[in-house]
Amino acid sequence: MSEHSGLPAASVVICSYSEDRWDLLMAALDSVRTQSVPPKQTIVVVDYNVDLYKRLIFTVPDAVIVENNGAKGLSGARNTGTAVAKAEIVAFLDDDAEAEPDWLERLVALYDDPDVLAVGGRVEPLWEAGRPGHFASELDWIVGCTYRGMPKVAAEVRNLIGANMSFRAEVLDRVGGFNTALGRQDAVPFGCEETELCIRAVIGAPGSRVVYEPAALVHHHVPAGRGTLRYMLTRSWAEGISKAQVSKVVGHKRALGPERRYVRQILPRAVFAGVGSWLRGEDRAGIGRAAAIIAVLAATATGYVRGRRLPNAPVPQKPVPASPEDPWREVQ
Repeated sequence: MSEHSGLPAASVVICSYSEDRWDLLMAALDSVRTQSVPPKQTIVVVDYNVDLYKRLIFTVPDAVIVENNGAKGLSGARNTGTAVAKAEIVAFLDDDAEAEPDWLERLVALYDDPDVLAVGGRVEPLWEAGRPGHFASELDWIVGCTYRGMPKVAAEVRNLIGANMSFRAEVLDRVGGFNTALGRQDAVPFGCEETELCIRAVIGAPGSRVVYEPAALVHHHVPAGRGTLRYMLTRSWAEGISKAQVSKVVGHKRALGPERRYVRQILPRAVFAGVGSWLRGEDRAGIGRAAAIIAVLAATATGYVRGRRLPNAPVPQKPVPASPEDPWREVQ
C-alpha cells in the first residue's frame, strides 16, 4: 500500500527509443514527479539505444534506468519494465505524454475492487500544429488518443489505450506480459498489443473487469506529420493488420466486438455530420473529414484482410523477461 494515501503502490514505466524525443521524455518525467500520489518507482526502459541510455543514466538520478532485455519494440520494453517493477500496480505512460497531477491517484483508486484487473484513462491530443480540419475526433485512436464514442464516465471496457494504462502486477505475470509479435517497433506503427493482453487477462479470470476512468487524464503530444492523410492511412492499414493478428489469437468476437459498434454507429454519424456541416456552409472542412473517415475505414479493412493471410502471432508464455541483475549498472 502507498504510505501517502492508503492506496495500492504503483510503479510507473516509461519506454523510450529515440533521443529525438528527449524534451518530451523530460516533460513526461516531470509530470510523474508532481503526482498527488507519488509512485513507488519510476522506471525508464530504453529500447536498444545506447546513447539514450547513457544520457539518461547521467541525467536522471531519480528514476530506474534500464535497457530493454527482451525483443526489440514497445512490447519487449514494457515487459522489461514490468520485470523491474516492485509495486503491486504497474502503470504505463508514453514518453511523449504528460500526466495530470492526480493521474496516478485516480488510476489506483479503482483497484479497491478485487475484480478489477486493469485501469486506464483518457488521452487528449496535444496537436503540435493544431488539429487538421480533415481529422475527425472519431479518428483520434490513430494518434493513440481517446476518440469520440468512448465512455464519458468510468465504465468497463474491452481494452485500454497504451499511453495511459495500468495493470495489477500479478496479472501481467500470469498472462506472460505483452505479446512481442505485436506492437510498435521504432517508427513502424503496428499496435493492438494492449488489446490482446487485456482480452487474454479477462479470459483467464472469469468475472474480472478492465475499467476505463476518463478522469485519469494524460496529454499526448501529436507531431504535425501524424495529422497528414498519408499517416492516417498508413496507421489505419497497420491497425487492420494488427487486429487481424489479435483475432487469430483470441477469436473474432472478442477481437472485433467494439469495432463493429464503432463502424455501424459512430462513423456513419461522423460522416453525415461532416457532409451536413459542409452543405450548410458551416464548415468547409466537413467534406474533408467525411472523406478521410471513409478512406481510413477502407485502409483498415484492407489491412485486416492482409493480416488474416499472415502467419499467426504466437501467444506469450510465462514468465516475462527476468529483470537485469543490476538496473543501476554503470556505463562502460
